[in-house]
Amino acid sequence: MKSRIFYTAKFRALEKTIVKLLNMQPDFLSTRTASSPRAVGDAIQAVLSENFQTLLGDLVAEYSAQFARRAMADLAFTDTDGLYYVVDVKTHRLDTHFNMPNLTSVERLTRFYEDDKNYFVVLVVAYHVQETQIKVTQAHFVPIEFFAWDCLTIGALGWGQIQIANANTIHINEKYSRKKWMLELCDVMLEFYPREIGKITERIEHFKRVKQIWQKKSET
Repeated sequence: MKSRIFYTAKFRALEKTIVKLLNMQPDFLSTRTASSPRAVGDAIQAVLSENFQTLLGDLVAEYSAQFARRAMADLAFTDTDGLYYVVDVKTHRLDTHFNMPNLTSVERLTRFYEDDKNYFVVLVVAYHVQETQIKVTQAHFVPIEFFAWDCLTIGALGWGQIQIANANTIHINEKYSRKKWMLELCDVMLEFYPREIGKITERIEHFKRVKQIWQKKSET
């Protein structure tokens, strides 16, 4: 079953509601926290966690916002159709020239998507800071398979981390096929791993040379 949130106009309405909610908040930053993107991100995430169930309204059957920092989700919910959504909240300060946030491990995502009822959702909040106020200009609230591959990249951590290549440039393909996106992910990884093997081979050869140099040195 396809999500009634993401395969209708509902997710676009939610994006507008998220922007409105955040811009209606009283000042929640200090002069110290305003200069810290992490502190601002934590504050935005806290506001969303407290209010997101209300934003979802009668779509939600169960809701949780209690997750460890390294968990896949910042918040999660099950809709009335029994579909399960984990939501990863990302914030992007627009006056930074480059921001490359991690989304999730490729291995973790492939395991999660073995169940067609699961949705890994990315909520990206773009904002400016004016003194101790934030001004949210845009929110993307979409499953990862709606992100076009021309704005994603793979980071060499563990099995590989899916990353937004530059948060200033996000391309969304609405209602994109999960099957097609996952097959494209497989193609990306089947190109990525051989390049990593080449890099590792170079590093092995480098340390062989280093070892030879040090074997020839005398003790000092």
